[in-house]
Amino acid sequence: MNLKEAFRFQNKLTELVNNAKALLSDNRNITQTTNTYLRSKVVPDAENEVTIDEIPNPEYTENITQLVVFLMYLMGQKEILAKAINETKKSLPVDMDSECSLNRQRQEIAGLLQRMADTRSYENIIHNGGIGYRFNAEGNQISYKCPVKKVVTINFDRNKVKSILSELNRKTDGVSVELDKCLINYEVDYTPKFDVNDTFSSVFESYIKGQLD
Repeated sequence: MNLKEAFRFQNKLTELVNNAKALLSDNRNITQTTNTYLRSKVVPDAENEVTIDEIPNPEYTENITQLVVFLMYLMGQKEILAKAINETKKSLPVDMDSECSLNRQRQEIAGLLQRMADTRSYENIIHNGGIGYRFNAEGNQISYKCPVKKVVTINFDRNKVKSILSELNRKTDGVSVELDKCLINYEVDYTPKFDVNDTFSSVFESYIKGQLD
């Protein structure tokens, strides 16, 4: 599989691990609760009754021990795949982890610079937006409303910002192309044990049946 497929399968393994952990974290799956109604304690000739609380997921409660072993199997596959991916990364012409992180930052900065480049100076009149005070004929201070002239002026060189933005976008796009080439053209020495689209239950069933090595 190539790097892109390997990363996708790595995410699948993480998803399966989380599913197994969720099942094992639910006490209703790992314990069974019985309730015995001790009616004979009150009425000597009455029969006691035993009930079992509802089992939330019988598909797995019968195989909890196997589920624990399956979880460790998945973790083992994650370790094997992670090592294989790291080996492939060593042969790449770029530092994939660093460049992915840098490109995310470049994209964030590009968004910021684009917003700056779209900002314009403007002015407008806000009618009755201001308040003034004066004395009337009786000598009392009264308020009155007046229009406000609002002037917004950018305090940066838009052309310079646009130039930096263009260069940053070229850099980001170029790195993205290189990363895409790495994802497609470089192989990872790992053979998937199941299809990436398989459900948790189907993978678990295959494991129980011994179909996964």
